[in-house]
Amino acid sequence: MVRHGRDQLGEALALARQLRSDIDGIEGLHVVRDELLGAEASHDLDELQLLLDVTGLGISGYQAADWLRAHPRIDSGLSDHRRIGIQLSLADDKETGARLLDALTALSQAAPGLPPPPLVALPALAELELETVMLPRDAFFGPTEDVPLEQAAGRIAAEQITPYPPGIPAVVPGERLEDAVLDYLRTGQAAGMVLPDPADPDLTTVRVVTREAHKRERQQD
Repeated sequence: MVRHGRDQLGEALALARQLRSDIDGIEGLHVVRDELLGAEASHDLDELQLLLDVTGLGISGYQAADWLRAHPRIDSGLSDHRRIGIQLSLADDKETGARLLDALTALSQAAPGLPPPPLVALPALAELELETVMLPRDAFFGPTEDVPLEQAAGRIAAEQITPYPPGIPAVVPGERLEDAVLDYLRTGQAAGMVLPDPADPDLTTVRVVTREAHKRERQQD
């Protein structure tokens, strides 16, 4: 990196810029770029990370990532209901770039034969902000129980539930669970969402504070 870093990084960036243009030319694919800049806290873009919107293919990002792994044997980055991530590095060159383009072209051609993706119930942004009614520490370390997901609305979460991506918790201990967030997690998990932290990885149950413990907490307040 000391002797050749500028040249190596320059070549990688040139490859990334060319791939962005080439991928945008594949039917049904869009490389997300300008829409990321200036949104909320974003200031600039890591050009070696390509974020591909696959909505135009009529499939989900989960399906796209699975297909790329199963067929051309390419592992993408994390995926969500509509996007996949591609990470480039100094080790990539025209050969690996061509392999990626071939794989994405094949995905575009195969997409019409894939089943329709399961729908993910995306809540409004305001619905993602759950009310905190207990200190996270008290909820996490206090008496808890596991309840069926469909019975969890109105209960106080005793665990953290984090969809990846974006890697930001949708549920934190101490928050009151609401139907909009529970439906989002339920449908997301069924569609392929990565949820690494709930006690029940299948999300058939959710860990909540016992009613007695919450009642005592309110009485102490």
